[in-house]
Amino acid sequence: MSTKITSLEFDDVKRIRAVRLEPTENGLTVIGGKNGQGKTSVLDAIAWALGGEKFRPTAAMREGSAVPPHLKVKLSNGIIVERSGKNSDLKVTDETGKKGGQQLLNAFITSFALDLPRFMESSPKDKAGVLLKIIGVGDKLTEYDVLESKLYNRRLEIGRIAEQKAKFAAEMPYFDEAPEEPVSVSELIAQQQEILARNGDNQAKRQNAAELKAKAEQQKQRLMMLEEQMNTLKAQHDELFTEFAATRQDAETAERSAAELTDESTAELEESIRCAEETNAKVRSNLDKARAQEDAARYKSEYDELTAEIEQVRSDRKALLDGAELPLPGLSVDGGELTYNGRKWDCMSASEQLRAAAAIVRKLNPECGFVLMDKLEQMDTETLREFGQWLEDEGLQVIATRVSTGDECSIIITDGYSEAVGQSEKKTEWKAGIF
Repeated sequence: MSTKITSLEFDDVKRIRAVRLEPTENGLTVIGGKNGQGKTSVLDAIAWALGGEKFRPTAAMREGSAVPPHLKVKLSNGIIVERSGKNSDLKVTDETGKKGGQQLLNAFITSFALDLPRFMESSPKDKAGVLLKIIGVGDKLTEYDVLESKLYNRRLEIGRIAEQKAKFAAEMPYFDEAPEEPVSVSELIAQQQEILARNGDNQAKRQNAAELKAKAEQQKQRLMMLEEQMNTLKAQHDELFTEFAATRQDAETAERSAAELTDESTAELEESIRCAEETNAKVRSNLDKARAQEDAARYKSEYDELTAEIEQVRSDRKALLDGAELPLPGLSVDGGELTYNGRKWDCMSASEQLRAAAAIVRKLNPECGFVLMDKLEQMDTETLREFGQWLEDEGLQVIATRVSTGDECSIIITDGYSEAVGQSEKKTEWKAGIF
């Protein structure tokens, strides 16, 4: 069973003259009063009595007092803690009279319970660290956080590249009339050379026909000259005539063959060769655009895969926290920060912050069943009532201060004295909860 404070007696500590109090075992005990009357001094005295010298106030003795401070706190586990004398010597005894020291108190008292502002004013990550330490998933959660951060940064990089690739592809020109593959200039030149070779053969045949025609003309001229010598050269004439007839037939055949030859035009190939580089530039542009679009699609696919991995990490991380034994339903860690019902610390109400802090501090050491709180005037009376009910349900004892003299207070501190609620002046008899 957790340890609670059953009673306390303080004399001449800071602003305290004489305070006696029996806090409620479970729930909220409110120390009320106006400003400067000694409310916070009660909390400081409890912290000093139970927490040791590190909680000792700078000016521990009440100003004007002739005697040193005296502190006495009784705990539900039977231990009695006293500090008294000039050096505020510590005396710790149990119900059997056995003595102990500060080390005994440290075993069941959490420092945050004595100094809740130290927890509440810590950084969001430090608060989350305390919670993770309690539930024992800090190392695994850190792995998830590191992995998520790594995946997120990689996805961010891939997203930028994919966007750049898509933008680059969109800005590149595309030529519908260009072929799918670059034009081979060497093949075009080879075709041209084949045509030129065939045309050369045609030219040679034309030249041969012209030469034969010229030879026939020469023979005709010579025949005419020899006709005059026909009588004497008839034999020669007949021979030449025969040769002439044959040569003329060959010439006519060659001429007819040459007339039928048609030269092939290389103009189209010459134009293709001239336009090949321009065409190939368009083809390369189209291929570059296609590659850029493929790159953009590939990076987009990788971006989507990374998004799925991040979502899986977040899901695993949530499952880890959901499966942990949290000190308060709704508490979690998101992005390395403590959250309660999905809200980060600076977005929580004052009562939510106190509720979360109290639950975490109690979980730090379940044997410590109380927490000290200051300045509860930030809560309205309805919120204060709900908070008190939650504390009762949780079996947690809270001793708190509030600038008020209303009925919600358990006692009122006036000029360093404790008095029952509703009393106009200090008396020696107290109502329930005060002695």
